[in-house]
Amino acid sequence: MDRNGKLETIGTLTELAPDDDAVWQSYREQWDVSPGTIYLNHGSFGPPPRPVQAARRAWLQRLESQPMDFFFRSLEPELADVRSKLAQLTGTSPDNLVCVENATYGMNIVAASVACQSGDEVLLTDHEYGAVIRIWQRACQRARISSPKIAVLPLPIESEDQIVDAIFSAVTSSTRLIVVSHITSPTAVTLPVAAICRRVRERGIMTCVDGPHAVAQLPLDLDGLDCDFYTASCHKWLCAPFGSGFLYVHPRRQKTIQPTMLSWGRLAGREIQNWSDEFQWMGTRDPTPLLSIGSAIEFMGSVGWETFRRRTHWLAQYARRRLSEVTRREPLTPNSNRWYASMAHVPLGPGDGASLQKILREKHGIEVPIIEFGGTRFIRVSCHLYNTQQEIDCLVEAVRELLRKE
Repeated sequence: MDRNGKLETIGTLTELAPDDDAVWQSYREQWDVSPGTIYLNHGSFGPPPRPVQAARRAWLQRLESQPMDFFFRSLEPELADVRSKLAQLTGTSPDNLVCVENATYGMNIVAASVACQSGDEVLLTDHEYGAVIRIWQRACQRARISSPKIAVLPLPIESEDQIVDAIFSAVTSSTRLIVVSHITSPTAVTLPVAAICRRVRERGIMTCVDGPHAVAQLPLDLDGLDCDFYTASCHKWLCAPFGSGFLYVHPRRQKTIQPTMLSWGRLAGREIQNWSDEFQWMGTRDPTPLLSIGSAIEFMGSVGWETFRRRTHWLAQYARRRLSEVTRREPLTPNSNRWYASMAHVPLGPGDGASLQKILREKHGIEVPIIEFGGTRFIRVSCHLYNTQQEIDCLVEAVRELLRKE
């Protein structure tokens, strides 16, 4: 790092071998992972690197040294700057984005704003995140319509058409909204959201894409995707602080969006002029995670987006292959970056997932989730720049030992 706490570019990054741990050591050193811990769960809670931590501390110092100046004079233009940087990263206009605490917060805003009437249906898939399912169960209950309909995706997954057809076989004339993950949480599958959105537009149905895992793992073009809503967290693969995310709303839907908590919207007597103004001020809170998103974009940009993706996909691919050799079970998708990016997902077979996860943590110092899905256990290995092939080898040997004892 240089004297200003910024990461210095090392060599020609595009030429770094994705399978050589040594050349990635300088990036690994930017994280403060606890000694004795092999952290392979960035997909749940991704810790920010040191430059992003430093940026947040600087924002917090500025806030606490002069709150009046910070909130009344600086906050709006600084949030506008963050939205501009996010818009450039995600392929849209800043006018289509608002900063929110995380994808779940954004999904709650969408659920509270979509007006469902008697007979309407909301459609999700069986690979959706549990909290998202709960959000729409409550929204349907409040609207006094049927609980969300669940489209069951075929397993194993072999083609885009399989997925699109499975979703649209559950669509009826009553379907008002389809909620679908960009990258699924329980199964780490990259779904063909572009193809889904194209079919949805033909039917005049709204789409909400849940994208907390997609930011940084995948290149985004929200305008090209043309969904109605897109929710995302920045504390995962983008490595911004916890409590940072965004909500995208297509211009055709912006008049319908309302904040879940109403406050002044804008301070200092400023007039509300557009939909996003309502999200500027939602009560006194700590906005420093949101303001640090720009530093996270700068950090990851200094690595190179495709360089990051190549390295982390290689690690995920290596983990998937090694674990599959141990379990002798085939993953749910073909072995391609079309179907998975920085997360490896391998079936372990039936058994006590919670106990296995606990032993991996307590005996081997490995933090990795064991996920129950479809009546069996899966291991989901998240790979970021601080992870190494050696760590994955340790995981593989630990899993081999524990499965042998079961």
